[in-house]
Amino acid sequence: MITIPHKAKQFIVFLIKLLIVTAAFYFIYDQLANNDKLDWNKFLNLLKEKQSVMGILFLLAFSVANRFLEILKWKNLVSFIKPISLGESTKQVLGALTAGIFTPNGLGEYAGKALYFEKSKTKKIIFLNLICNGIQMMLTIVFGTIGLFILGYTKWALAIIGISFILLLASFLSKKIKIKGYSIEKLLHKINEIPKRIHRKNNVLALCRYLVFSHQYYFLFLAFDVDLPYLTMMATIATVYFLASSLPSFQFLDFAVKGSVAVFSSGN
Repeated sequence: MITIPHKAKQFIVFLIKLLIVTAAFYFIYDQLANNDKLDWNKFLNLLKEKQSVMGILFLLAFSVANRFLEILKWKNLVSFIKPISLGESTKQVLGALTAGIFTPNGLGEYAGKALYFEKSKTKKIIFLNLICNGIQMMLTIVFGTIGLFILGYTKWALAIIGISFILLLASFLSKKIKIKGYSIEKLLHKINEIPKRIHRKNNVLALCRYLVFSHQYYFLFLAFDVDLPYLTMMATIATVYFLASSLPSFQFLDFAVKGSVAVFSSGN
C-alpha cells in the first residue's frame, strides 16, 4: 500500500480548498453576469436613489445574523457527537456552504461538513445535517401553507395539508418496512437518541433563523418602495420561498428573483 507523506497530504488538501473557493467565486460571477432576469441598470439606478450607508448595514446585519444562527444550530447539533468551538463551527458551516453553492441542490454541503470529521463518523454527520436542514424545511412548509391561506389560496393550502397527512399516515403504516436495512422506525429511533434539549434548542434557533431571513426580504422590499401591508408581504415571501424550496434548483438566486417578481406582481 502506497503511503502519502504528511506534507503532501496537506498540499493536496490546500489545493482542494483552493479549487472549491475558486469554483464558488466563478459560479457566483457567472450567475450574476449571465442572468438575463437581472436588469443591472435598473438595479443600479434604484440603488443610487435609495443609497444609505445605515440602510445597507442594516440589511447586511440580517445576513450576518442568519448565518450566525446557522452556525449556532450546527454547534448545538454536533455537541451530540463531540463539543466544538464557535470558531470551528463557523469554519465547518462556511466551508460546507461554499461547497454547496455550485453542486446540485446544495449536496456538496453534506460532504463538506463530513470532511471535518473522522471517516467513521461520516454517517452521523450526514444524519445531523439532515436534522439541521429538515427542521428548516418543516418551518418553510408550515409558514408557506399559512401564507397560502392568508393570500386566499385556500385550496392549495388544504391540498398541502392533505398530502402531508397522507404522507405521515403512510409513514406510520410502513414504519417497519426496511429498504436496504433502513426503516422509518429506525430513523425515528436515531432521532430520539439525540437529547431533547438539543432538539429544543435546534427548533428555537431554526425559528429565529426563518424570521430573520424572511424579514430581511421584507425590509429589502420596503427599501425599494414595495408598498404592501405587512401581513400580505410576509405571506407572499413565505409562500414564494416555500415554492422555490420545493423545486430542485441549481441557481442560488432563484428565491430572490422569484420573490421579487411575486411581490412586485402582487403590488400592481
